[in-house]
Amino acid sequence: MRVQGQGFTLVEVLVALLVLAVGVVGAGATQLGAERTRQQSALRSEAAQLAAALAARMQVNPAVAGLPDGANPYLGFSYDAADGAPLAAAGCFAAPCTPAELAQFDLHEMRQAVHAHFPRGRILVCRDGAPWDSVAARYRWDCDGDAGALPVVKLGWDGTDEAPGFVGVLP
Repeated sequence: MRVQGQGFTLVEVLVALLVLAVGVVGAGATQLGAERTRQQSALRSEAAQLAAALAARMQVNPAVAGLPDGANPYLGFSYDAADGAPLAAAGCFAAPCTPAELAQFDLHEMRQAVHAHFPRGRILVCRDGAPWDSVAARYRWDCDGDAGALPVVKLGWDGTDEAPGFVGVLP
């Protein structure tokens, strides 16, 4: 007479636990990837808003924005948060500012926003006729200074692999 076993063997239980563990690890990795993508998407959205804000500030200050490139403080603006927090600047709220003071205030506000919202952030405003590097398939930090090109805002932060995470063309 032969007796059939009831239940699961130890090997079957271990295989089931292994399959479950692989599934849990895979789900965790997917969750981490989704969170990283969400964070980068939020930073890109904020970068677009910051570039739009800078463009609006430049349009409101045509006396300075219309200056030749060498005299225009908006063009050539560069800030790296690794250099430290921006120093306090006089505001244009309590007393009227000249157009040049307003430009400096605008750029101070940009420094503060980059420092506060982008991990190891940096920003650059320049003229660049070809910001896309087709060989490397990414944006470049370097600007070619093409006098006929529109100004661009280049924003980068930790996690953008030494290339700008956002490049926006200013009107």
